[in-house]
Amino acid sequence: MRYICQICGYIYDDAKEKTPFDSLPEDWKCPLCGALKSDFRPEEILQPEIMEKKMTAEADADLKELSAGQLSALCSNLSRGCEKQYKIEEAAMFRELADYFSSITPAIQDASVENIAALLQEDIDNYTAVRATADAAGDRGAARICVWGEKVTRMLSSLVSRYLREGETMLADTAIWVCTVCGFVYIGENAPELCPVCKVPAWKFEKIEGRTK
Repeated sequence: MRYICQICGYIYDDAKEKTPFDSLPEDWKCPLCGALKSDFRPEEILQPEIMEKKMTAEADADLKELSAGQLSALCSNLSRGCEKQYKIEEAAMFRELADYFSSITPAIQDASVENIAALLQEDIDNYTAVRATADAAGDRGAARICVWGEKVTRMLSSLVSRYLREGETMLADTAIWVCTVCGFVYIGENAPELCPVCKVPAWKFEKIEGRTK
């Protein structure tokens, strides 16, 4: 039997582990994200024809057209998810797709800093309703994403507001770091020792290089 973490997707396979999942202590936690044992669910095993019908029905219910930019972001996130599961080939393929969709994404004509600030504030305002829905449904994974997402969005909003006040001087003689786990953005000479949002160490941060002129 295989058990899947509902927060990060980590798979605990009884056939490969020394201890069966049911025999793990109740305080056992996911080795990747620290989720509780109760956050794991048995993998649903269905016959191929049943699985195909189930996936088709779910796709029909949720199907909607995505823009090239949205597809790029989706494939980028899937690539990072594969990296966390050590699926290097799959991660590379999703990264290739992300780069392709990014290359055909049309430029946004009204992408001013002021408009970005307004959109970030709109996202912040919407988090209350989204978090309430997640809590009402008892969805711990979605609730956690809401917590991380709101913190990251608030930090981005703060940085944009600061940029509107200070301009390019804000970025002079410093560096920009992005947490590869939750997306937290930090401005400073060195990355923080721990991400303030998801608590991963400094080596999980990527340094964003400036644009060449």
